[in-house]
Amino acid sequence: MGHTTPNPIHQDPELDRPTALLPRRGPIRRLLRWGGFACLLAIALVFGGFLRFADSVTTLKPPAEPKADAIVVLTGGYQRIDQAVELLQKGAGKRLLISGAHPTTTPAQIRKMTQGSADLFSCCVDIGYDAIDTIGNAEEASNWIHAKGYRSVLIVTNNYHMPRSLAELSYVDPDIEFIAYPVVNSDLKSRNWFTDPNAMRVMLAEYVKVLLTGARNITGFGRHTGLRSAGVSATD
Repeated sequence: MGHTTPNPIHQDPELDRPTALLPRRGPIRRLLRWGGFACLLAIALVFGGFLRFADSVTTLKPPAEPKADAIVVLTGGYQRIDQAVELLQKGAGKRLLISGAHPTTTPAQIRKMTQGSADLFSCCVDIGYDAIDTIGNAEEASNWIHAKGYRSVLIVTNNYHMPRSLAELSYVDPDIEFIAYPVVNSDLKSRNWFTDPNAMRVMLAEYVKVLLTGARNITGFGRHTGLRSAGVSATD
């Protein structure tokens, strides 16, 4: 009767390797993994911030009984100026500054456009031509506010432009009370504004500007005066 020789069982050499010698993930792989997590987190934060920004803009409403020492309107649309002049006529403020007007625009043209009275413009309306952007609006408004001795000011601008405007104004003049009086953009009245490419483009662009404004105001990097007079003096 023959005898069969059992086949020897060969153990996997990997199992005999000490735990300390098991292959580890390299530093590059770990870096890529954590970098991916960081990117996903950043995207989530930015997206969540945009949703919060959009909600705050679309739900902004003017105060029921607006009242302040003065009114400042930031140019960028005739609807803003119309609203500001109407507030002045109703006594919501003692005086109005139209900030950032184009140098070629005359007071007579603005008065005709708003159908304001000559007496009202003569006594209570100032037109600022120095500001070239929102930073300049804040600087120009601050100079005017301090020259007049005001402590509370109604700010009139489009609803989507209001967060950035208040951020710039508060940065330049943190001791003044700025009261938002948003002019509602008709494209943002609908709950489905996000399906409108033009409205979405405006909101995304403004959100990016808000983020840049916050970073600039924190770091001070890239900040400028935003005034025409500063550019002239710099070249003299």
